[in-house]
Amino acid sequence: MPAWSFVTNHSLILATIAKYPHGTTRKIGDAIGITERSTHKIINDLEAAGYITKVKTGRRNEYVIHPDVPLKDKVKSEATARELLLMLGWKPEKSRAWNRTEDK
Repeated sequence: MPAWSFVTNHSLILATIAKYPHGTTRKIGDAIGITERSTHKIINDLEAAGYITKVKTGRRNEYVIHPDVPLKDKVKSEATARELLLMLGWKPEKSRAWNRTEDK
């Protein structure tokens, strides 16, 4: 039987960025077991959808999460990225990845 998960790679990347906002694409991908190329594509998807913003810091990227963006889901729930990340155990007061202007 093939392995499966309730949480998609997009959610896992977002959660990993919440924990490691200064992580490289390679380290973020390694943390969830996908390639650097797949990680880069997912990060671009998350940025295009408004969940994160990349901030260039020298030669590296730092990521800022926008926690109040509604989740994309087929059941049309009203849940936000914040609720997903909180459910996965992240504490916004301990993470520098949260956009402080939206975290009130």
